[in-house]
Amino acid sequence: MTSVELKNLPTSTLKDICRQNKIQGFSGKNKAELVKLITTHLKKDDKSLKYIDLFCGIGGFHQALSALGAECVLASDIDKKCCESYKLNYGIDPVNDIKDIDETKMNDFDIICGGFPCQSFSNGGNKKAFKDKRGMLFDEIMRIAKHKKPKFMFLENVKHILKVSDGAVFKYINDCIKDLGYVLQIFHMSPHNYGIPQQRERIFFVCVRNDIYNGKEIKLQDVNLGLKAEDIVEENPDPKYNISDDVRNVLDAWDELIKQFEVGEKLSPTIMMHDAYKNYTDVEFNALPTWRRDYITRNKPLLKKYKKIIDPWYKKYKEILSKREIYGQLEWQTGPVKENESIYNHFIQLRQSGLRVKKSKYFPTLVAITQTPIYGKYKRHITPRECARLQSFPETFKLDPIDRVTYKQMGNSVNVFNVSTVIKSTLTHYKYI
Repeated sequence: MTSVELKNLPTSTLKDICRQNKIQGFSGKNKAELVKLITTHLKKDDKSLKYIDLFCGIGGFHQALSALGAECVLASDIDKKCCESYKLNYGIDPVNDIKDIDETKMNDFDIICGGFPCQSFSNGGNKKAFKDKRGMLFDEIMRIAKHKKPKFMFLENVKHILKVSDGAVFKYINDCIKDLGYVLQIFHMSPHNYGIPQQRERIFFVCVRNDIYNGKEIKLQDVNLGLKAEDIVEENPDPKYNISDDVRNVLDAWDELIKQFEVGEKLSPTIMMHDAYKNYTDVEFNALPTWRRDYITRNKPLLKKYKKIIDPWYKKYKEILSKREIYGQLEWQTGPVKENESIYNHFIQLRQSGLRVKKSKYFPTLVAITQTPIYGKYKRHITPRECARLQSFPETFKLDPIDRVTYKQMGNSVNVFNVSTVIKSTLTHYKYI
């Protein structure tokens, strides 16, 4: 019960609360004094950890911490739809902009958590680091931490954050955390390491306040859920998730070619089929990006070896492959061609680099942009609920009714099980749970 709620109660009720809670020394006190006495007692009696959820998204950290009995006292996210989902699922209305949070007026809390924006550091972004204003949002976390000095901070970002700008970004983060009086330990994790069939490598930053730090490294709890793709997929999903006719035609075309390659043939790097049939002059070729020139050069042995197969194949399917530039580019990431090989044995994504084909053991990394994985076996996109399962959200989690919104939210989210493993291991190590 808050002090505001207590102030609205009559004095006689406040005294009854004192008796019920065995609070001594209330006799003869006025209403204001009783409110203060009760508030102080309840604060001492409340041993649950309190946390703020920054860049909260749809609440991956919230899921983990609340399951451990911690109380969320503030959330913040600039995405309107995420705020709506957060309120729908947790009853908390997030602050829309972290810059609007006044650290001098906040109640005390024990933990800051947050997956600060990763677009500045990820492969999917431009890796502009702190030149991108989103990269500077890390400083907003530090601003709040400097004033409130919570016991712990749990932060998350993409694995590339360790190498961006030749390590300068990580050094900056490490120095800031150290200067604020915290010891930093990092964990490189992915759901697939814990028996969840999604490869999603992330870095978790565990920051422990100097006066709490016990000089020992935290060891993550060793748990493997042993889930397979079959445990994630829905039975008989809505036909709207089936791939379009255009995509089906493109995949069928590539599948026809793949079946003609010898077992053991290596198909990497990306096959740039359109480029193979362009007669570049030396000037035009040298004007191409370095990576494109490299791919064209490295494709030549394969194209020469299978020329009698590829020439008629390309002529047959050129119109289909030309509907979008990416349709003529195959990024094969499943290793050498196997016996009875098929593109439909794997997961597929339509990416800027082309048709990316990955081993079916793990689902591809969910991303916030429209690259929803295709489950080749069923010739359909994975559903929003399947995305939620890959991010370890419970079945009770209420999804946004608009699919593209949920796809984006799940692509931006942390994996709940990974977060829970980090936080539970830390709080157990320091005997807070």
